[in-house]
Amino acid sequence: MKLLVDTNVFLEIILGREKAEDAKALLADAEIKELALSDFSLHSIGIFFFRRQQHDVFERFLRDMVLDLGMRTVSLGATRMETVIAAAKEFNLDFDDAYQYSVAEEYGLRLVSFDGDFDRTERGRLTPAEAVNDK
Repeated sequence: MKLLVDTNVFLEIILGREKAEDAKALLADAEIKELALSDFSLHSIGIFFFRRQQHDVFERFLRDMVLDLGMRTVSLGATRMETVIAAAKEFNLDFDDAYQYSVAEEYGLRLVSFDGDFDRTERGRLTPAEAVNDK
């Protein structure tokens, strides 16, 4: 099963939040070639670390998840932004959620997220624990 991992899954680990172990289990259990992250997530994580002057931590994340392990990065070009707008309107999503939803749809990926806003969409979402158990 090919999965799009939402930004909040990575932040759960990075910030040591309550569900970090579920997020870690997903990354440990899944084959890296089955996982993707959107360019939006990559940039959001970069912004998070740069604001904290933690450039080296972002570099390590980039190296560990994308460059060395080969997690696929997916994106939508300007010509596909209509799908983001349509998803936002149809499901009452903010931009980042509508973008993630549209990327998942474009690439035929299941969305893995802690964000319940995706539950009101046609595609839904899996939590990391559900993704691990859904194999």
